[in-house]
Amino acid sequence: VQLQASGGGLVQPEGSLRLSCAASGLNLDDYYIGWFHQFPGKQREAISCLNNINGKIYYADSVKDRFTISGDSAKNTVYLQMNSLKSGDTATYFCAAGKGGSCFGTYDYWGQGTLVTVSS
Repeated sequence: VQLQASGGGLVQPEGSLRLSCAASGLNLDDYYIGWFHQFPGKQREAISCLNNINGKIYYADSVKDRFTISGDSAKNTVYLQMNSLKSGDTATYFCAAGKGGSCFGTYDYWGQGTLVTVSS
């Protein structure tokens, strides 16, 4: 089982990036998939979740109306479209998949991080 997070990079303030979380060895349609960010020296924080089990979507207040989570079943991939990026969004972003709880519970599989840097 593997989750591959990608799409990070350097972007100017107010710019956009799309992160991808591609899965192999599991069907994301059977899981809830979360995106997290982690600032240096801080714990990971959940910012968005797509629950393919019950169809619910969650956004943290800090990203609501700027970020959009979506899934492509054919590609077994979940995306995080990030718009209007701010310097405060600079962080390492992780995706994760879980099945036994909810978006606010535990996750079974984690991808490696992808670094997003927002700077002019």
